[in-house]
Amino acid sequence: MRTLIYKRTHIGDPDPKTGVFGNNDCMGSVRERQFDAVIGIGGIGPEPKSRGIAGKLNWIGIDPIRDGYDSDSRGPRLRFHHFQYFGVGGPPLDEKYPALASRMYNKNVRTLMHSPSAAGGRLDQDVKKILRLAEASPRSKQRDKRGSRDTGGKCRSKSRGGC
Repeated sequence: MRTLIYKRTHIGDPDPKTGVFGNNDCMGSVRERQFDAVIGIGGIGPEPKSRGIAGKLNWIGIDPIRDGYDSDSRGPRLRFHHFQYFGVGGPPLDEKYPALASRMYNKNVRTLMHSPSAAGGRLDQDVKKILRLAEASPRSKQRDKRGSRDTGGKCRSKSRGGC
């Protein structure tokens, strides 16, 4: 399963209630990439630390559904057939998923497009364990028809497709 893994700096996108990724236009054009699942993890800088998400598994989305664009967006809104949100309560990566933590934090990787290898190494095992957490999770909800955006985690960075 081709999985997008990225480091988050703030909360609010995806919307924890609806499971819509792109409601604040975070990760802009990265959302246009072709993948089967997304794993959002907290970065380790000052902002994610202040938000309580640093170094933690934050959310998982499996089997994306492209839900259109807003007129001012840099990428599609995505919903998922399976969506699991952990937010500040997510497990610490360095304890539960050490190979993924090492890959993302020791090499300062912002985004990673992961495909399992034939050898099935430790990183593959960590990604597989994480995705299993969301396999039984419910589908994302339909976005509010008014098109409102949550302002609590508004993405301020419009450069390099990220937040």
